[in-house]
Amino acid sequence: MKIVIAMDSFKGSLSSVEAAEAVQSGILAARPDARIIIKPAADGGEGTVDALTHGTDARRISAEVSGPLREPVLSSYAYLPEAGTAVIEMAAASGITLTEKRDPLLATTYGTGQLVAHGIRNGCRDFIIGIGGSATNDGGTGMLRALGFRFLDRNGEDAGDGARALERICSIDLSGCMPELSECRFRVACDVTNPLCGKDGATYVYGPQKGLPESTLFSLLSGK
Repeated sequence: MKIVIAMDSFKGSLSSVEAAEAVQSGILAARPDARIIIKPAADGGEGTVDALTHGTDARRISAEVSGPLREPVLSSYAYLPEAGTAVIEMAAASGITLTEKRDPLLATTYGTGQLVAHGIRNGCRDFIIGIGGSATNDGGTGMLRALGFRFLDRNGEDAGDGARALERICSIDLSGCMPELSECRFRVACDVTNPLCGKDGATYVYGPQKGLPESTLFSLLSGK
């Protein structure tokens, strides 16, 4: 008997590989003669790096970055040398499982940008970024800040971090961004099409799991 196990991760509990290995143990206990093939699956969140690099010569590269609430986090990304591609999980740097405190108004994607910058400094110019499993709702501004972008308020001052800063942004200063970005290609891995705002927006749909109170959701929808 040939069985293919294609498992996604169980958020905060098991990686896709760990889940598949657990299923494999159960199958082999019942059918020791089974031929089992493990193919990790992912939706852009935890396990995306494993799914996209399973069975390849990918190298794991570690880097200490800022977590979603600026706490230091030891993160990593995968590098596929033949393709010259870096595979990054937002969940590994700005993920919801990296902090016990959940506050999407303050949380930042800065650490994800630090992983991108690390890859660029190491010669990567092609990136696949899985954007699921984050603790953030800052529209990617934190990530861009780590790459040298500046987001300014009406007075030309720094607008700040997190979702709470988005309404204060009036202009973007590109003068300090990494020049290598013009040579880079970015592809996003995700399985949703939610915009940022509105009833079908990421804020409303995913805000509660990230710690956004219902009263705040109502205020965002009503514009009050």
